[in-house]
Formats: sequence, structure tokens, C-alpha cells
Amino acid sequence: MSSAKTAIQSKFKPELLSATALTAFFNIAAAWDLSADDERTLLGSPPRSTFFKWKSERTAKLPPKLPQDTLERISYVMGIYKALHILLPTAGAADAWIKKPNTAPITNGKTALERMRGGKVIDLADVRRYLDAERGG
Repeated sequence: MSSAKTAIQSKFKPELLSATALTAFFNIAAAWDLSADDERTLLGSPPRSTFFKWKSERTAKLPPKLPQDTLERISYVMGIYKALHILLPTAGAADAWIKKPNTAPITNGKTALERMRGGKVIDLADVRRYLDAERGG
């Protein structure tokens, strides 16, 4: 292993990644006006006590370390948020889109949030993939 790679790895703190990811997620959830149940579902349905611990301790000196699955889910949510803010003309329209019924093939006339409520990582990935295709990426 190279010394540069070792130096980077020794400075990397998974807890800081978790704290940053949770802060971003809960900011997006607030913009989308999600319920706590929807937030939990998008995060992979952690136990209620774990979820509320994550929510309250994300800015603590020693924030919780998230499982890889949860980090992946948050990454998809962030990508969905970014794509919507690129595609739609206003922040309000972008943030409202996930709760509006639409004719996108992935939603079957329902809302994107209903699709994402499926609870599987692939549900988030499908919405992200659809939006990336819509923006030409």
C-alpha cells in the first residue's frame, strides 16, 4: 500500500461521513416535508429507537456510524434531490415533485415517494436512474 493511500485512510473518519450524510438526509427530508415514517423507510427501516438516535445525535461530538446500506440509501436520496433541482425551474417545484402523481414509467401514475416507500434500495435507485436519464446524464 502506498504511503499516500495510507495517509488518506488514516485521516478518514467514518463517523464524520455518517454525520454529514445524516445532516444532508434530514435537510432533504425537511425540504420534502417527509414524515418520520417515510424518513425511516428511506433509511432502510431501522428500529425506531435507532432512527431517533441518528436524528438527535447527528451533530454530536461522536455521531453514530451508519451501516453501508444506509449510506447507499442516503446517496440515492441526495442524487434524486440534486437531479430534481437541475430538472425543475424552482426549488419549490423540485421539492414538491416526489409527492405529485406523474406518468413516469417507474411510478405507474403514482408518486415517486410511493415508489420509494417500497423500502428497497432498488426503489431509490430506479427513481434516481429515471431522473438521471431525464436530465441526460
